[in-house]
Amino acid sequence: MQPYTISDYLLDRLAELGVDRVFGVPGDYTLSLLDHVLEHEQLRWVGTTNELNAGYAADGYGRLRGVAALMTTFGVGELSAINAVTGSFAEHVGVVHIVGSPSRGTQAAQRIVHHSLGDGVFTYFLDMHVPVTCARAALTPQNATGEIDRVLAAVRDQHLPGYLLLPTDVGECVATPPDEPLPAPVDPTDPVALGAFTTAAGRLLAEAGDVGRIAVLGGLIVHRVGAIAEFTELLDSGPLVHATSLWGKSLIHEGNSHYVGIYAGAASDPAVSAAIEDAAALIVAGVQFTDLNSGFFSQKIDRPRTIELGATVASVGAATFAPVSMASALRQLATIVAGLPGAGASTQARPAVPQPDPPSAAAPLDQARLWDAVAGFLRPGDVVLADQGTSFYGMGSRRLPNDVTFLGQPLWASIGYTLPALLGACLAAPDRRGVLLVGDGAAQMTALELSTLVRKHVNATILVVDNDGYTVERAIHGPDAPYNDIARWNWGALLRALAPTDATVSTSVVKDGLALAEALSRSRERSGITLIQAVVPRMDVPELLALIAREAARANQRAS
Repeated sequence: MQPYTISDYLLDRLAELGVDRVFGVPGDYTLSLLDHVLEHEQLRWVGTTNELNAGYAADGYGRLRGVAALMTTFGVGELSAINAVTGSFAEHVGVVHIVGSPSRGTQAAQRIVHHSLGDGVFTYFLDMHVPVTCARAALTPQNATGEIDRVLAAVRDQHLPGYLLLPTDVGECVATPPDEPLPAPVDPTDPVALGAFTTAAGRLLAEAGDVGRIAVLGGLIVHRVGAIAEFTELLDSGPLVHATSLWGKSLIHEGNSHYVGIYAGAASDPAVSAAIEDAAALIVAGVQFTDLNSGFFSQKIDRPRTIELGATVASVGAATFAPVSMASALRQLATIVAGLPGAGASTQARPAVPQPDPPSAAAPLDQARLWDAVAGFLRPGDVVLADQGTSFYGMGSRRLPNDVTFLGQPLWASIGYTLPALLGACLAAPDRRGVLLVGDGAAQMTALELSTLVRKHVNATILVVDNDGYTVERAIHGPDAPYNDIARWNWGALLRALAPTDATVSTSVVKDGLALAEALSRSRERSGITLIQAVVPRMDVPELLALIAREAARANQRAS
């Protein structure tokens, strides 16, 4: 019987957090650890074509599961992945980055070994991760179990990446299996602060006079801190007009009778702007205004009439109350709203959103027809990933069916992220169908992961928007500049080359609305990967993106 080791302890703790996949690329400093992964009863190894894509895949997995595991080798591997880890930090995704490093003896002797800078110093890369992780540890036989627990608990509770440096010999050291679970998360709420918040919030909401004059704006952090149930309870407590930020799309059911749409500052639909900006009282929960989800900071939120909830801080007007968890604050607000005039009004479901006219073979495909068709194709349970650019903003303005999860990366905005993230998301939720919406320029960044999607038997519809280059950049600056050009690919032939013997692969090229609708319908009826290359005009952009692009161009030209 093999001895129980520090590697086993780490993997058991990951499994305890619900992790069942480990993403990465093998390297000689991780090979022994990978043997333990292969032997583990609950974990499976998912090798990708490069470490950056492994990090993106782990991010996609973590968004659905809460915690993900990424494993790379020292130096070259971890630095290849650090862009993805940084994106996870910016967008509040819990990813445990495990780095296999040279042995303790090699490091102590300051040997000049591969994947190092050749100066005998082995701490540079850990230091590089300090700004983009919530917790880090260089493991030793003496500290390993305690540090593993500390870092993993921080990742779980703070919804941010963590970093573990595991020398090759330390992983094989004998350890004692955990005899109790990781400490449960603790609600940090101070009862006195919560009571003061409740009093202040009750006063402000009462001044609105009626529930119909109160609006709610929800954002991504509601999801990240696990407060969706409490947020839904608030919306169910009365007929509250509500919207979400682009970053929070699919946070709530978009068919509710009081859901008005996406709020993006000056780029919003006028009806949405009026509902949010003119409300007598506004509750803002988990919203972080960034340039790309606020129309470049054009939001008009009147602070004196606003209740704002962060992860552990709540405010009413200019008064701040802390520590108050978002879930606790939302529960109090639901109770307050339920007692206000008008709270008993109907909250029945909105009638079905009118569907566009059936597409005509004579109508060439454009952005409007493209996203109308995709919106009509989606079904409850789908996981939609929209890459930054025309895909994200095209779908951002369309209503989604209930129980569709919409994933994007509008803050870090690393194009190409969604193709590998599709792999992670689909493995995190194998009973749900993945739908990838990605531009041709973005897809070229990470296209090799198509082979892993096929190898792992993922069921997904992939829509490559073929508009001949970086259209989102053209919309901001340089519409005809050569730096926004890319090579034109035959995407079906590429997928066939990457998966030459797989009969489940299906590809097509569509140029009109009818062909697109037929291709989407066929993809719903089959398993495996369906890739649809949708050809649209080069400079055609969704209206929402056009508004944001104009603001981006102005912002980039300002001196300060």
